[in-house]
Amino acid sequence: MSMAIEFQDVGDEQRELVGGKAFSLCIMAREGLPVPAGICITTEAYIRYLDDTGLRVKILRELNRKRFEDMRWEEMWDTSLRIRNMFLKTPMPASLSVSLKHDLPGFADGRAIAVRSSAPGEDSSKASFAGLHDSYLNIHGMDALLEHIRLVWASLWSDAALLYRRELGLDVESSSMAVVVQEIVPGSRSGVVFGINPNDPAQSVVEAVYGLNEGLVGGQVEPDRWIIERAGGRIVSHHSPLRDRFVLLAEEGVKTEPLPPDKIQAAPLADCEVRDVQRMVLRGEAIFGGPQDMEWTYDGDRLFLLQSRPITTVGETSTDDQRPWYKSLHRTFENLKELRSRIEEELIPQMLRDADRLAVRSLASLNEAELVGEIEERALIYKKWQDIYREEFIPLAHGIRLFGMVYNDAVRPSDPFEFMDLLGATAMVSLERNRALEDLASAVRNDASLRDALGRGVIPESFSERFEVFIMRFGDLFESLPGANRYGERLIPFVLELAGRKPLEERGTGSDVDDRREVFLSHFTGKKRQEAEEQLDLGRASYRLRDNDNMYIGRVKAQLVKALDELGRRKEQGVFVPRPVAWSGDVASVIGELTRTHSPLTADAEANGFSTRARQIVGQPAGPGLATGTARIVMDAADAFRFKAGEVMVCDAVDPTMTFVVPLAAAIVERRGGMLIHGSIIAREYGIPCVTGVPDATSRIRTGDTLTVDGYLGIVIIERDDS
Repeated sequence: MSMAIEFQDVGDEQRELVGGKAFSLCIMAREGLPVPAGICITTEAYIRYLDDTGLRVKILRELNRKRFEDMRWEEMWDTSLRIRNMFLKTPMPASLSVSLKHDLPGFADGRAIAVRSSAPGEDSSKASFAGLHDSYLNIHGMDALLEHIRLVWASLWSDAALLYRRELGLDVESSSMAVVVQEIVPGSRSGVVFGINPNDPAQSVVEAVYGLNEGLVGGQVEPDRWIIERAGGRIVSHHSPLRDRFVLLAEEGVKTEPLPPDKIQAAPLADCEVRDVQRMVLRGEAIFGGPQDMEWTYDGDRLFLLQSRPITTVGETSTDDQRPWYKSLHRTFENLKELRSRIEEELIPQMLRDADRLAVRSLASLNEAELVGEIEERALIYKKWQDIYREEFIPLAHGIRLFGMVYNDAVRPSDPFEFMDLLGATAMVSLERNRALEDLASAVRNDASLRDALGRGVIPESFSERFEVFIMRFGDLFESLPGANRYGERLIPFVLELAGRKPLEERGTGSDVDDRREVFLSHFTGKKRQEAEEQLDLGRASYRLRDNDNMYIGRVKAQLVKALDELGRRKEQGVFVPRPVAWSGDVASVIGELTRTHSPLTADAEANGFSTRARQIVGQPAGPGLATGTARIVMDAADAFRFKAGEVMVCDAVDPTMTFVVPLAAAIVERRGGMLIHGSIIAREYGIPCVTGVPDATSRIRTGDTLTVDGYLGIVIIERDDS
């Protein structure tokens, strides 16, 4: 049986074989609606690919590293990227390739084609799950077609799909993916139409942009919007946006260009065309038996339908459901460039100005009521920046992943995170601070008399001056750690500890990075090379900010911590009668989060049946290497300052302000997971083995255990001497 079926030949019984999106297109084509010619690659091709290559077992192993319910967004990104790389590195078996080439006549003859996902169960009357899987435009030639079929298959396991795993019934044994291969219509005007306005069932909504629909769907082009009466087609209103750009076909893929001046003032559709689009969606409603959400495009004066899915009834969304926010982290390259400019040119300077403004205020001169008011103001400022960080800073991290996909597609490395070594060649505040600490340690390492004096608690004047310069530059990064009072005194023993260890060399420096950059860029020519350089530049900016942003917000946090410490000091000294302060609303939330203490739960864990004797636990490989050392649980600043050279840092998460201890560590183990969390970023910068996403890491491991950390496979072996 053929694994490819043309639209007009798909029967009603074959819906699961071709997937929801393809089945809707086939019905529209059968009913005479204007649908571009296409063919469906059935789910049997995907199943055969998994079985013939052995990928099914590998995917299953990847998904079982950690309970899915415990994964954070960084871990889902990582899991998805690893699986995608499996598909990249696993070519189609020759027999499958021959079969597909035989079954796809005429679809690789030089025409531009679209390769779209069509998962069974997708675009049903119960749920659409739009945007969970990948589609590709402007593909030319059989080799490129087969390549992008594999990428569509890989997107069955996208992080967006993993978010909706339960609803999709996403299971390695039972899940599959069909693919739509379709002629591209080079639309000059495109959009979507909703048969029913979600805000008024008596109305329809038409949205339109110039160029291809990817501008609207990707969010980089704001559409014109018309509200139309369902009965009679009267246009109720028209929203006219700022029109300045459009998306069109490029030599490969698509590109965004400035909108020609003659189109800036003119709406993409005339009123009669708006009504034609609405009539088409109402006709689709009659065919499918329910209101539809359709994508359409005009090629000249000819209207084509590109997709149709039911408008699903959306129930109440739980306030605890973080999935819409997770999905919003996916941004286009153009959107990320704009976001980067806003963050670097506006938000970071504003944040630092807030920190500097608070730093110059004298807390000692405030009375009790004034100090409480000062704490409230600082808490609200810190809360403001926490919210901005979540909504604007975190999404920029997608620039790292976008570059990773470009790098992996071009280079096909065995390590799917090899690209991060190339991103590391950039300035980072935490590394700058660590270099300054190493300079102090180097002076101690090379001067026995200085080392002896510091060991006796005496700070020579020459060293004191250097130390004060360091405190002036980086002191507030330590003050943002709750419990880090008198950090200056604690840093001297830490510098002595650092001086006793040979300095670690950072990655991301020297000719190796330059060579790797050239290897990457050698896969591109002409304009594509320029685009690859821009992707690399954005990736480095995203990588740099991923660490720096927390260092910057730490400066604001430090001012709140100072005020809270001042309040605590006065109560301890009896300056005023201690009494509880009734913090309200956001202030109470911020202060509660800031002052919440954490401690290892080993005793409770063992009482509940957890035993760490000779236990092997599995997490995510986040920093290549293999190391053995004594574990130290690091939950707060006090633990960080007690850290000794050669120990393994075990923590809930490495706060960016705590990364000063990383140069002492033999390895890092974190409960939180992901290649984009700060511990794994810094570990890779120093070439330290790192395993993240280890469930119950701080309860299954005790300070003093001997750990072997395998950063290649993501395994931690615990040895404990209970004698």
